[in-house]
Amino acid sequence: MKAVLPAAVSRGLLRYISRGSQAGYVRGYAQTAETVVDKDGVSASATASERVHVEQKSSPESLSFAVGMFSGLIHTQQVFPYPSVLSEDQSQFLSELISPVSRFFQEVNDPALNDDLERVDDKSMSGLKELGAFGLQIPAELGGLGLNNTQYARLVEVVGQYDLGVGITLGAHQSIGFKGILLYGTEEQKKKYLPRLASGEVIAAYCLTEPTSGSDAASIRSTAKKSACGKYYTLSGGKLWISNGGIADLFTVFARTQVQDPTSGEMKDKITAFIVERGEGVTSGPPDKKLGIRASNTTSVYFDEVRVPAENMLGGEGNGFKVAMNILNNGRFGMAAAMSGTMKGLIQKAVEHALNRSQFGNKLHNFGVIQEKLARMAVLQYVTESMAYMISSNMDSGAKDFQVEAAISKVFGSEAAWCVADECIQILGGNGFMKDTGVERVLRDLRIFRIFEGANDILRLFVALYGLQSAGKELKSLQKALSSPLSNTPLLVKEGLKRARRSAGLGTGLTLKGHVHPEVEKSADLAVHAIEDFGGTVEELLIKYGKRIVDEQYVLQRVADCAIDLYTMIVVLSRSSSSLSQGLPTAAHEKVLCDIWCTEASTRVHDRLKSLRSGGGGAALFRNLRSASAALVENGGVVASHPLGF
Repeated sequence: MKAVLPAAVSRGLLRYISRGSQAGYVRGYAQTAETVVDKDGVSASATASERVHVEQKSSPESLSFAVGMFSGLIHTQQVFPYPSVLSEDQSQFLSELISPVSRFFQEVNDPALNDDLERVDDKSMSGLKELGAFGLQIPAELGGLGLNNTQYARLVEVVGQYDLGVGITLGAHQSIGFKGILLYGTEEQKKKYLPRLASGEVIAAYCLTEPTSGSDAASIRSTAKKSACGKYYTLSGGKLWISNGGIADLFTVFARTQVQDPTSGEMKDKITAFIVERGEGVTSGPPDKKLGIRASNTTSVYFDEVRVPAENMLGGEGNGFKVAMNILNNGRFGMAAAMSGTMKGLIQKAVEHALNRSQFGNKLHNFGVIQEKLARMAVLQYVTESMAYMISSNMDSGAKDFQVEAAISKVFGSEAAWCVADECIQILGGNGFMKDTGVERVLRDLRIFRIFEGANDILRLFVALYGLQSAGKELKSLQKALSSPLSNTPLLVKEGLKRARRSAGLGTGLTLKGHVHPEVEKSADLAVHAIEDFGGTVEELLIKYGKRIVDEQYVLQRVADCAIDLYTMIVVLSRSSSSLSQGLPTAAHEKVLCDIWCTEASTRVHDRLKSLRSGGGGAALFRNLRSASAALVENGGVVASHPLGF
């Protein structure tokens, strides 16, 4: 019987992690597992009584909080205090941009019309070009606005509040479409293409997905054959579900190329990225009919013996996989910002209705059930918004290890927005179900966000595997220390004491005091205890499963859910502490939101970890889930006999 997702998915993700990226991926969890555990599980030199943490950075180059917590560590550098990277001039420039953009969406753009037309209306497209919306992060000297990631996130949030269809058109163009040129382009490539991309004269698209390669991007079949003279490549293949595919004139395309191995001299099949202009041999299919984001043009794109100049290679021959993944990593934070804006708009609609609608002689907002819905909607928006600007500020400050945090923000934000939209419809009742309120369109638009730019199921596996690999390195460090106890006595004594304290229920000595405001210290203690529990459980799982952990996807998904809850707890603790310290007018409200989230998130974490530990009920549940799934597959659908017998 198979797990929910094939084991090959986990192994494919390990290849992704091990290949590395611009942001400092550590090398291969599979290799780490082999050095930390032997064939039977934990190495003999690291017995159960010696399973302790090494209190050091998860890797020399990593300051990532999300990575560190897998080892039960708290790296505060990137999360406390809540970052603020904008200078006075940058803030002023951003403020001047927000007003006309908001006015455009309120007065010019019609999201219902775009949805009906199944494209962005010509008037709106012209207005967006006049606003400079197609070149937000292109340097000013090349015709763009030159925004940093934090400024970009704020404008994306505004767009997300009004029209996700337009947001996808803009995002597919610059968040992924030409992002490769910004990240990897030569000076010649940037000067040639970016000015026309910034003006919107040329629209860009990102061509990765194929009929046989969705989440498994490494399995693409498009090919690019180098000419004998080496001056061009001949590109052939088809791409699927390409946003802006029918309106783009410039494509970032990924294809297989033959690359000579510098060591062995053998020719190997590797992915290479290319900048491809629309021309002879480049065609698009008709617009796809979709559940949502209908205003966004989505088509198949075909490349039939297209001659691509060698100078249009992007990021070097054979480096296309790294280019593709880094483009996605660098764009994911913007999705959380967009989802934050969407939730703001939905909450406004829900509050307005609750204020004005009366039932049973009372306004809706006075009913406890509605109050709970509104409060939870506000919490989800607050958490998502806090993550979006935490990560964008980290990136602007030069952080290199933010992939896990970006993946968490994408997963959380997309699921939180769906929940908020669903509850908004529930509060509006029959009005919410009607087309005129616009909420049903938002719900339809939101569904894709849990799928594209990394399906949430795959990103959960990525979060878990990346963190587990780091924790495996920590165990390896301890194993080395145990093999030479005389030269590592202080470390072993310290770790032994920490292990003893944890066994006695006294905690490991971690604390957030001095980092959080006194008014949220109780919530901070909940987060610290949850991190300690998480780190200990991760260690137990690595010892229990060894290399087999990569195939335990039921376990990995729940580990990822714990990581998501833990990171979000820290983010809201940081933001609310900053607001309290600054004495912001909203500080008391933010404290309430923080306390609500930390209280419930910590309970979820402890419950999940309890089920994952040896002897818990998780193993039996996973076996039953596998059994039920296998029965459905074998039967081709529902298995249980009908209660009426026919």
